[in-house]
Amino acid sequence: MRIGVLEIVLILVLALILFGGKKLSGVGKALGQSIREFKDELGPEEKAKQEEAAKVETTDNSDFRA
Repeated sequence: MRIGVLEIVLILVLALILFGGKKLSGVGKALGQSIREFKDELGPEEKAKQEEAAKVETTDNSDFRA
């Protein structure tokens, strides 16, 4: 079951009707801030994995350049 464009537009129109323009922008800002904080909480573990992957990638690339 997939959500199509029509369903997304319908949800956005209903949200605009329920919350209004000014409140909807505030809700979006709060949602974005919540997602950012959630990512920051998961960040240390993910950041360590990305740094390790970057070290391995850098090491692998330096071998091919020689």
